[in-house]
Amino acid sequence: MNNLQIKRLENQLINSSRPITRNKNLPSKNFETVLQQIQNRDDEIIFSKHAINRMDHRDMTLSMEELKRLKSGFNKAEEKGVKDALILMGDKAFIASIKNKTVITTVNKEQLKDNVFTNIDGAVIV
Repeated sequence: MNNLQIKRLENQLINSSRPITRNKNLPSKNFETVLQQIQNRDDEIIFSKHAINRMDHRDMTLSMEELKRLKSGFNKAEEKGVKDALILMGDKAFIASIKNKTVITTVNKEQLKDNVFTNIDGAVIV
């Protein structure tokens, strides 16, 4: 293709594209609804991809009761101003970013032995 053909093709593409129109039938959200959605997300704990892979590899699962205890650990750490925590729960341990509400990695009882945890500023036992 020469430059003239490329210019013609560009002009055809530009002229054939339709203007973007906004769908006016979309429901509008009021401030209260948006605020509630944001607040509900604040209660959620996110598991990083690394943490999920570790849990799968180590055959770790969490029951709903354990998930509630983990959330409780996050809340306790947050109340004390902890940024990065080790949360111990029975034979499981979680390294978590409290500020981001994210579990960074998980450790089971075999890895707990003779292990050193760094880059944390608090520990919570739940």
